[in-house]
Amino acid sequence: MILVYISIILFIGYSVLIVYYWCAWRSIPEYIAAEPEPTIGLSVVIPARNEEKNIINCLESVCTQQYPYELLQIVAIDDSSTDRTWDLVQHFHCDEKLITSKRLAEVEDAGFSAHKKRAIEAGIAVSYNEVIVTTDADCKHPGTWLKTIASIYEEKRPVFIAAPVALENNSSVLQIFQALDFLVLQGITGASVHKKVHSMCNGANLAYEKRAFNAVGGFSGINSIASGDDILLMHKISRKYPGKVHYLKSKQAIVTSLPMQTWKEFLAQRIRWSSKARFYNDKRIFWVLLLVYLFNRSFLALVIAGFWVPILWLYAGILWIAKTIIEFPFVYSVARFFDKLFLLKYFFFFQPMHIAYTIVAGLLGQFGKYEWKGRTVR
Repeated sequence: MILVYISIILFIGYSVLIVYYWCAWRSIPEYIAAEPEPTIGLSVVIPARNEEKNIINCLESVCTQQYPYELLQIVAIDDSSTDRTWDLVQHFHCDEKLITSKRLAEVEDAGFSAHKKRAIEAGIAVSYNEVIVTTDADCKHPGTWLKTIASIYEEKRPVFIAAPVALENNSSVLQIFQALDFLVLQGITGASVHKKVHSMCNGANLAYEKRAFNAVGGFSGINSIASGDDILLMHKISRKYPGKVHYLKSKQAIVTSLPMQTWKEFLAQRIRWSSKARFYNDKRIFWVLLLVYLFNRSFLALVIAGFWVPILWLYAGILWIAKTIIEFPFVYSVARFFDKLFLLKYFFFFQPMHIAYTIVAGLLGQFGKYEWKGRTVR
């Protein structure tokens, strides 16, 4: 019964957290870009490694933005790709707009792991506009994307903007699961940033002032960590500029990214994300992650203990249902914003998969290693 009581206590804490996120998400006003033409210069930095299948679609969606050419700079940085990515970037033509491009040589040090940070720094170094926008090479962007970012920047003058990202999906179990799981992460991102309870974001859709990036020393201090070009930088900037980090809740600015194509790639991605958790300077997010991890571990404990006390399997099933009920209003609100309500019919059945990967990725992210973009990272 001690195990049951611990599970109930963790569930209560988890429920309070989810209800808080739900209320916070609903309180974020949905933003619509102002009509006047933007006046702010933007430099879009796109780090790319082995993205020959996606880089052209990404560049085309950036080139066709509803944004004045004279205010837009596109910077594509090839991170030592071993496929045709660099050749495609070099031969890509963007109408009237020239693309600033650079190829990085492979780092000889086998222990070096901050490749993406190095690529972004190289892109920012050749950027000449005051606002940096970062995205990934496997992303597509609506035509109103940059206009909306510029609009909220000119209106509110934040130094850092976290913006929404959604995953494309087909009808496969893997892609539906990823898209649904990603919705939850996006909802938590918006809620936490808006209420300033802790900081989260996704590097596929960020904007920040170049002077703020330089003021915090860029990625110095975190450039030995493979992941964290988004959240860890956000923490540095938010500490120096308290109250100047903003979440952009706008359908006009939703960037779509591609899901992982295999379960192995998916797990490696989540391990990579999890690996930066121990480096968070914002300890509030650490305690949130610990609560979520322990709550999910309680399911595993109940299932294992059930082999000796079978009634615990019943308690685990009840907890599964209770978890779904408490999460559903929050997930529904986020799915409605992203126009993905059709995913909710799978929500209850994916709970065991979500619990399992949370436990595995959370553990391996702190102690294991993974392969990413052809590189093995510890």
